[in-house]
Amino acid sequence: MKFAVLDFETTGNQSADEIIQVGLAIIEEDLTISRVYGSYVKPGVPIPPFISQLTGITEADVADAPSVEDMLMELVPMLDDVVLVGHNVAFDFNFLQNALDRSGYLPFSGRILDTLDFLKICFPSLTSYQLSQVTAHFDIKHDHPHQADSDALATAYVLLQCLEELNDLPLITLQRLSELFAEEDSDLGWFFDGLCQRKEQEPIQDLNSHTFYRQLALAVEDWTEMKPPRDESDDNPLTGVDFKEYLGEIQKRLKAIMPQYEEREPQSIMFDEVMNALEQDKHLLIEAGTGTGKSLGYLIPSIYQSVKQQQKVMVSTHTINLQEQLRERDVPLLTQVVPFPFKAAVFKGRQHYLCLRKFEHKINRRDFYNPKEDTIIAAQMIVWLAQTENGDDEELNLGGRGGDFWETVSSDSDSCLGRGCPWFRKCYYHRAKHEAGIADVVVTNHSKLFTDVKAGHQLLPAYERLVIDEAHHLEDVAGKHLGLHMKYFSVVHTLTRLYKDGRNGQLPVLRQQLQSSGQERAGDWIASIDRISEDLVDVKEDWDKLSDSLFNLLPERNDASPGDSGQYVLRLQPSKWPEEWEALKAIENRIHVKISESVRRGEKMLAEYKEDEDDYSADSLITDLSGLFKDMASERDDLRTFMNLNDETVVYWMEASGHYRSKSLQLYAVPVDVSKQLKDLFFDKKKSVILTSATLSVDKSFQYMIDNLGLQEDQESGRLITVQLPSPFNYRDQALLVIPRDFPSVKGSVGDAVFVNTLVQSLADAAVATHGRMLVLFTSYRMLRQVHEPLKNALASSDITVLGQGVDSGSRTKLIRRFQDSSASVLLGTSSFWEGVDIPGDALTCLAIVRLPFQPPNHPMVEAKSELLQRQKKNPFMKLSVPQAVIRFKQGFGRLVRTANDRGIVIVYDTRVIESYYGKYFLYSLPGPKMEHMNTEKMVPRISEWLHEG
Repeated sequence: MKFAVLDFETTGNQSADEIIQVGLAIIEEDLTISRVYGSYVKPGVPIPPFISQLTGITEADVADAPSVEDMLMELVPMLDDVVLVGHNVAFDFNFLQNALDRSGYLPFSGRILDTLDFLKICFPSLTSYQLSQVTAHFDIKHDHPHQADSDALATAYVLLQCLEELNDLPLITLQRLSELFAEEDSDLGWFFDGLCQRKEQEPIQDLNSHTFYRQLALAVEDWTEMKPPRDESDDNPLTGVDFKEYLGEIQKRLKAIMPQYEEREPQSIMFDEVMNALEQDKHLLIEAGTGTGKSLGYLIPSIYQSVKQQQKVMVSTHTINLQEQLRERDVPLLTQVVPFPFKAAVFKGRQHYLCLRKFEHKINRRDFYNPKEDTIIAAQMIVWLAQTENGDDEELNLGGRGGDFWETVSSDSDSCLGRGCPWFRKCYYHRAKHEAGIADVVVTNHSKLFTDVKAGHQLLPAYERLVIDEAHHLEDVAGKHLGLHMKYFSVVHTLTRLYKDGRNGQLPVLRQQLQSSGQERAGDWIASIDRISEDLVDVKEDWDKLSDSLFNLLPERNDASPGDSGQYVLRLQPSKWPEEWEALKAIENRIHVKISESVRRGEKMLAEYKEDEDDYSADSLITDLSGLFKDMASERDDLRTFMNLNDETVVYWMEASGHYRSKSLQLYAVPVDVSKQLKDLFFDKKKSVILTSATLSVDKSFQYMIDNLGLQEDQESGRLITVQLPSPFNYRDQALLVIPRDFPSVKGSVGDAVFVNTLVQSLADAAVATHGRMLVLFTSYRMLRQVHEPLKNALASSDITVLGQGVDSGSRTKLIRRFQDSSASVLLGTSSFWEGVDIPGDALTCLAIVRLPFQPPNHPMVEAKSELLQRQKKNPFMKLSVPQAVIRFKQGFGRLVRTANDRGIVIVYDTRVIESYYGKYFLYSLPGPKMEHMNTEKMVPRISEWLHEG
């Protein structure tokens, strides 16, 4: 097998565009690269400026280049008897076929392989499959990205990396891949078939590297073999050791592995405060800014408490990212420095774990919704099983439709066979549960915390002490979980998994099995299935009708981004139904009746079938079906609760995006005030709850959090301690905050011409002074759009790129990566960029805040909370809007200084911070940067001067 790796640079990506450069790398059968060919090509049309910017290829480069015909005379002989390879090969292949055709050659008819497919299959956990990211990951030298010869050579090295990886996989894994692609009749099928034949002739490889079970190779042993961290018969390693001695030993070991480690005063205070709260059975609110080292600040005392008292400590985070950081970074470090064996386990929501039984069933039956994509995803997962120890979806980069695929193979309680499942001892969810059971500290997330409470504490191991990180999100998550949240697609998924059409869905599968079973009651059951299937088709029609009608009630919000999930929002109030509501309730009633009838019929049939049959393959199908009937019943109940609109203490609203219209519909019913439930569920029940975050206080006071989380009684009785840690950074030297005091003001979410022009001019000047490296935070998407184009034009001559959230393609993570990778760029972001964005070092020098981040006052949740406060004779603006905005403002400010060496500037364009009576709350809540206000024209000279002082 000889490979030719091809790459073209072109004037665009339409078939009418022209080739401007070609690169080809030849890989011989012994896997050496024998030659790299590269040539510019004269396109006969001008090269668009953005292509020159991307590739660095100019008109001058191609002026004397060969024509396409001349280039092909050299290229075609090299394509004889090769397998053609490219990164996203369809693009290059189309250009090749076009060029061959136009120059009178026969089309290329050999095999074609795509390194994108190989990367996905061989490295299912890579965070990006972009060529530049992949070469960086593998340390492949890639001198000139977007130049054809450099790209072709880099792609050749990537292919070799994949071939090496495939060679190391167990034979059974390759056989499964070969089987998977065989039916596709694709070049991948041909390739894997050849690979297997070769591998089958080699002597048997090391059989100890994997566990082989039911035709799959796994990276883990049975979880029943897992031992607790310490032997029960051993003495407690902390007998007679006080916290100070234990901490001293850890710090000594930290210094030994990390010579740069130094004790930081705020972290030392945090160790003591957390330890004190755990020992004294008190609750603690502790604000710890960036750089405190707060994860170690609570993990080190938690391990001490847990091991010494032999009682678990639960740690909860808001984001999966932080959970992963604790797993990947902090726990391995502690394993090295804690002077005795301990275990910290990460335990997520059940849907994050793969169900091996469902996965086996899916690939054996090729139950694929979208064969081409699903085959690649299944292949990724077969390889991943030979690598993963956790079976957790966060490790996989599934792309596009991967989420839908995952939903059909993820673990869930309704379809779990428990000990009756042949995969039970290998099960990833039960492994995680067992590990949490024997661990000293368990790391979970807020969502799972509340799911556990709702499930009567059946999910998490018992705990008396709880640490809540990212605690400023607790109230929000509580509302969503203690309330109700329904999506259009969650209902559709349940319906189509039961019955999609005559051939697809679990009911048709059971029907086929019954037809060939010769069972005496098969006829009755088939009749039941047919009745249920008809009813489900009606339910789907009615659900579509209801969703369309609900969507049509929604007005468009004027400040949201297109496709934003809350672009269309409507609050519904118990006392004021829309006039169409009775008609909509009639549709809901039909849905309710039909689902109830189907569930009753279905459960009766399954119960009879279970009595008669005793066969595992049917057993798993029956379990899945009864799980789907349960899901459908709970969706039916949720829909009724929502449509009844009868609880005054609940906020009801609907959201959708214009992009997918009624298919993106989401229904919410959330308690207005969760403080009482939080108090009952956590603060009254648990011995000690520690809440920490970088943003818990407003104007140096914790009162807002205390009121909203239900901690007033504990505050009065002295059971609550509040601590605001000093900042570890020297903000006076590291951050300068400037306010242009004569800046025009703005009403609403759209700026007038004067405001937009002044803002664009000022941002452009500041961007030039800080060499790009600037993050601009907006509160409204419409204003971001108003600024994006003019700012781009204003900076075009300075070679500073402007990236806009929602305007330039790509997710938040991709935009941040592009921002970090480019030497000079300005990133414009809205709501999701105010927090959780970590851009340390020089990539970010200037943060511009366009408006103070007040929540839109017409958001249903904000409205309802304001009404509640008014009824309590409190001022909603001061009690709700200002504190919420201050916390977001502090989160935004926290993006700037991430390490002790960062220096940067914050510009606040909203003059309300110095003109209004509430502005001081924003400024006093910051950790002490240098603050100055001046006229707009003096700002840029001052910024340049300050940057040069550093």
